[in-house]
Amino acid sequence: MTTPIVLISPAMAVSSSFYGPLVQAFEDRGWSARALPRRGFEREQPRASRRHDWSYADEIADTQTAVDAARASGPDRPVLLLGHSLGGQLSGAVQIGPRPADGLVLVGVSLPHFRHYPVATSVGMRTMALAVPVLSRVRGHVPKPWFGAPGARTLMSEWARVVWTGRPPYRVDTRITRPTLAVQLAGDGFSVAPAARLFESTLVEPGALTRWEYARELAPEGGSTHHVMWARHPRPVVDRVVTWWAKQQS
Repeated sequence: MTTPIVLISPAMAVSSSFYGPLVQAFEDRGWSARALPRRGFEREQPRASRRHDWSYADEIADTQTAVDAARASGPDRPVLLLGHSLGGQLSGAVQIGPRPADGLVLVGVSLPHFRHYPVATSVGMRTMALAVPVLSRVRGHVPKPWFGAPGARTLMSEWARVVWTGRPPYRVDTRITRPTLAVQLAGDGFSVAPAARLFESTLVEPGALTRWEYARELAPEGGSTHHVMWARHPRPVVDRVVTWWAKQQS
């Protein structure tokens, strides 16, 4: 069986270098993996500013380009997208497009509609969603220490609309039919279960979806099911992905 090429699409405000342990864990299993750059958070790229702005569509195009390049480099190998948080939203858009990857892994991915969160969190999210357009007009971007900062004004404004509406910031004319594994991180306060289910029901055909909860007791020594820090000790997630993909091929 030919091993896949895994493309890791990072979370908001997280650089590709953060995913070194995740890349290594896949390679230890004999797979190929690489983390894609996240606009504005790579050393060689400009930060968000009034001059440098981008949107969900721009980041989706970046992801699609990476899928196309992976196919060209290994035409006989499956290509899997592993989207973490924002990276999963972007990957979902690729999967409903004309040139999807062969499979999708979602980790900590949701449509963060404020209604799905506890009251205190919901109030904070709505406040942030209201502040983003104002900050963007005044500063030309979302500055630190705000969430996702330094964030591009268009992308962050689109994210804010997701908080208010619970709808993806792109058209969903069809749903994902290729194999999709959704990983729910136990205790994840950012991608709570109802918001994750909203993403899945909006974008993924039920027959294509496999769900798995990464329980705290499964974390290795030093590991975590935290929304971001799971990727520093990712072996349980990688093991699950490898097992899941093998079942898709059997």
